[in-house]
Amino acid sequence: MDRIPVFTIAILLFFIASFQASSATSKPTGLSMKLIRRDLLFPGNLTTFQRMRRLVQLSVRAQNFDSFPSLNQSEDNVLVRLPIGRVPESYAYVVEFKIGSQFHPVKLLMDTGSSLIWTQCEPCIQCYPQKVPIYDSRTSTSYSKLPCTHELCQGENNRFRCYNNECVYNIQYGATSRRNSPRTKGVASFEAFQFPVDTVHTTVINDMIFGCSNDNPNIDFANGQISGILGLSRGPDGLASQLAKRGIIENRFSYCLVPFHDVLRQPSILRFGDHIPLPVGNLQYTDFILYPGRNHYYVELLDISVGFQKKGFESIPGMFELRQDGLGGSLIDSGTVVSTIDENTIGRNAYKEVMAEFQAYYDKKNFRRK
Repeated sequence: MDRIPVFTIAILLFFIASFQASSATSKPTGLSMKLIRRDLLFPGNLTTFQRMRRLVQLSVRAQNFDSFPSLNQSEDNVLVRLPIGRVPESYAYVVEFKIGSQFHPVKLLMDTGSSLIWTQCEPCIQCYPQKVPIYDSRTSTSYSKLPCTHELCQGENNRFRCYNNECVYNIQYGATSRRNSPRTKGVASFEAFQFPVDTVHTTVINDMIFGCSNDNPNIDFANGQISGILGLSRGPDGLASQLAKRGIIENRFSYCLVPFHDVLRQPSILRFGDHIPLPVGNLQYTDFILYPGRNHYYVELLDISVGFQKKGFESIPGMFELRQDGLGGSLIDSGTVVSTIDENTIGRNAYKEVMAEFQAYYDKKNFRRK
């Protein structure tokens, strides 16, 4: 049986999101998190190919929304650094903090391709195995549900739906055509998030919007090390958007990642607001394209090189742009560990042309696809 070819991202050097006009403020505003590389998410003694295959199977991106019948600092002075630790030798990244009045630990996959922050919640209808205890909102005095009157639960721009007097969500990840695509369902809620400042101090941010997910069909993070997803896209329920609305991060965040094949000598950091360092050295950057009604971070893709040889796609204007049918476009998605190429690009079929180059190379080596 033919395997679906994938294209791995070997390194993502630097990422900065600035999605609204910043307002002037005199108080220090910033927040940082160490990123955990997902090695413990898989059993030991796996080959590189086995790890990549599992990661391809687990790669997720929110495609659409369906309707569903110690010492605490105040958040007025959130200039904090959040030591999280790391998980070496892996291909995706996890952040760790605590939620609720009982300081329940959560480990969430960092995902710039979706916005909702969610963790598994008791009582479960369908939950996947996780090693840390599943969060139970009934034990937290800081927990409450979003009312159906909330702006995110009504109106034209609502993110959630009111059902049986609860503000609920039903989010699908991956290809929308797959009947068994990963999906999370639950109740949109408020909860206190506790971030570590250092080994002693913490800071608590109250009434953060998150998803209390108690029904997660077809989601299974290997080895039980992930309890949910940390959404970072431009949606109003994402972490960056919520912190920006409070004036904590001045509408921007960044992360710097080490290639997965290198030893991680220093932790990767997810930074917000004033914690983002000034550009140094030969750093290069490209502006994001922000499409109306779209919450993803799009970039302008001009061409693709195979074996250091350009394919010449840049001669076709708009080949990789977002189309009127809603398809196309090139976006940054930290929750997906492989790069994919559209077969329906304008003017030429970029996927078939790139695959032809790979096929020609392996034909010369007398290799064949299985």
